[in-house]
Formats: sequence, structure tokens, C-alpha cells
Amino acid sequence: MQKYIRKVTRVGKRSLSLIIPADIAKELKLKERQKMVVTRRGQKIIIEDWKK
Repeated sequence: MQKYIRKVTRVGKRSLSLIIPADIAKELKLKERQKMVVTRRGQKIIIEDWKK
């Protein structure tokens, strides 16, 4: 498993963004403007597709 180091960037006053590496996005078949569900479990952030 390859590690990726990314910086969190501020977008506006209250939001943050994180860039997902292109090869991971391609493997997961992510599309622009796709709806995702973001949840927190302890110290981890879970990002899942909105529709299953």
C-alpha cells in the first residue's frame, strides 16, 4: 500500500478541502460533483458513496 501525504486547504471561511490522488479516484470510479457521505469514527474520517 502506497502512502500519500496531502495538506488540508481552507476553502471559504468554514470549509476545508483535501485532494484525493488521481489513481485512487480512478480505482474508486469517482466522478466530478458525485455526492458522498462523510462520517467520523473516532479519529478517522470515512467517505462513502451516497447511493449504495
